[in-house]
Amino acid sequence: MDLGKNRENILLGIWGVAVLATAGSLFYSEIVGYEPCELCWFQRILMYPLVIIYGTALFKKDMSIALPGLILSGIGMCVSTYHYLLQKLPALNEVGGACGLVPCNVEYVNYFGFITIPFMAGTAFIIIFVTHFILLKQARGK
Repeated sequence: MDLGKNRENILLGIWGVAVLATAGSLFYSEIVGYEPCELCWFQRILMYPLVIIYGTALFKKDMSIALPGLILSGIGMCVSTYHYLLQKLPALNEVGGACGLVPCNVEYVNYFGFITIPFMAGTAFIIIFVTHFILLKQARGK
């Protein structure tokens, strides 16, 4: 499906969110020195390809090649939500301690009492998924 200027700008925004989330994860691990847990690695595996997928769709101006991005971001939302719940719900908090070398219930950051790294990743996945879904709905309406 060919993109109009408005859809192209929205796709640029999706790509920007993916780039920002990727850069943020690399900042926390490589610069600040926080060791990623297993669920963080799964979220990275789902987020990093989105930069290439949406970048290619933007370059070719073809949203149809970005369908894998919708799938990856949907799975990423689920993983991030589960990871966040491991950190914040006392009933699940003990389960997260047995996640691997780095426990998944560790909160390296906790801005304003609720913004953790999985929360930030989940927000990025949700923005990407919902925006992509809206673009698909608009394309079908025309």
